[in-house]
Amino acid sequence: MTIVSASRPRRTKIVSTLGPASSDRATIRALAEAGADVFRLNFSHGTHADHAARHEIIRAVEAELGRPIGILADVQGPKLRVGTFENGRVTLETGATFRLDLDDAPGNATRVRLPHPEIIHAATVGSNLLLDDGKLRLVVSATGPDHLDTIVAVGGVLSDRKGVNVPDIVLPIPALTAKDRKDLDFALELGVEYIGLSFVQRPEDVEEARAIAGGRAWIMTKVEKPQAMDNLDEIVRLSDAVMVARGDLGVELPPEAVPLAQKRIIRLARQMGKPVVVATQMLESMISAPTPTRAEASDVATAVFDGADAVMLSAETAAGQFPLEAVSIMNRIVSRVEDDAVWLSIMQASCPAPEGYVADAIAAAAGQIATTVSARAIVAFTLAGATALRISRERPSCPIIGLTPTDEIARRLCVVWGVLAQSVGQETPVRTVETVVDQAIEAAVSSGLARSGDTVVIAAGLPFGVAGSTNTLRVALVP
Repeated sequence: MTIVSASRPRRTKIVSTLGPASSDRATIRALAEAGADVFRLNFSHGTHADHAARHEIIRAVEAELGRPIGILADVQGPKLRVGTFENGRVTLETGATFRLDLDDAPGNATRVRLPHPEIIHAATVGSNLLLDDGKLRLVVSATGPDHLDTIVAVGGVLSDRKGVNVPDIVLPIPALTAKDRKDLDFALELGVEYIGLSFVQRPEDVEEARAIAGGRAWIMTKVEKPQAMDNLDEIVRLSDAVMVARGDLGVELPPEAVPLAQKRIIRLARQMGKPVVVATQMLESMISAPTPTRAEASDVATAVFDGADAVMLSAETAAGQFPLEAVSIMNRIVSRVEDDAVWLSIMQASCPAPEGYVADAIAAAAGQIATTVSARAIVAFTLAGATALRISRERPSCPIIGLTPTDEIARRLCVVWGVLAQSVGQETPVRTVETVVDQAIEAAVSSGLARSGDTVVIAAGLPFGVAGSTNTLRVALVP
């Protein structure tokens, strides 16, 4: 299938999570038409059959709309939880003592099972344990081989299988559980574009996922642990893309630290030329309301001004009452910000300096020339996506058309800022500069971005068909 992208001037992309509220064909198509560029399959919920059905619908909708759609398979990761209680829940009073142990017996107001010996062995006196998304906080007062004694620093109601966060502790556990490995194999067999890697603590976690993926999908590392922030440079370098996962990150970091962490992650990802997605609670109130709060609209706008490649909707579209409205209003917010006269100047003023490579110099020059000659588009011939990524990092004043020979790479580029991906297939091999110019002009015209008399800037590599050889820049007039 050859995919041809329609003209879509919005540069910042939208990721929409699918779930019970958004799994039928009509809704998925409506979400795509409203502005979703990438659909997220959350493997924390649903069966393999559920995800396979959604994948099939997305591909059918993609063919109907005639533009690439990316799919993100988000694996659960090592989610830590307490056990169960005799009556389903207890109330922990502030100042009381409470034990976490390995006993299978149902818990009560004095103890509960913690089925994670790695926490018990790694914790020390003074370690903090956050329960139920940080609503309760325990401080370790004594340790034993099979238990932790704690003092309840912040009390409240604790019910069966609530989550546990350990912000002070680097746990000796991999980011991929046995369940994740099965989910990962299944998702790669389906043919998704990105694997969302959860609860990464160390660079080794990313290396393990990359080895399993074997280039079949991009690894999108979710930064949601303080330990990941401590290793951020190496984690981002090893990743293909990054997600600012503010849910668990906001539990384990103080609230005032999360906005700075978001800006740091976005800045570093852009510097390294890696797409970055801002996620979690962006339009949270729209789970049950048809319009967002003003603060939520400002939150989305801030991510766009920060230079995020994409913004993401989670429960808003997966389980909310107004999934279509959520995508529509996010599209409107992003578009309004990008219409602002100051926005593009901020993007370009924060552009990292090109590295000492020919491909980086070509990308930087393409953006400068496009502005100087008022080009309608930059057309990037990109075999594996690298050329389009480099030019996107420049945040040029005109759209980028990423021409690639495969549907797979076109879909991966759906998360990249400013890139309108087109799969041109391999039936017409690019062998000469004249062929490059002809294909570039045809792509710019067919996408609706250019017409007779307009100028396009073209970036390609000689010899053609060799990844990483971007070394040629041309300016062409549309006849």
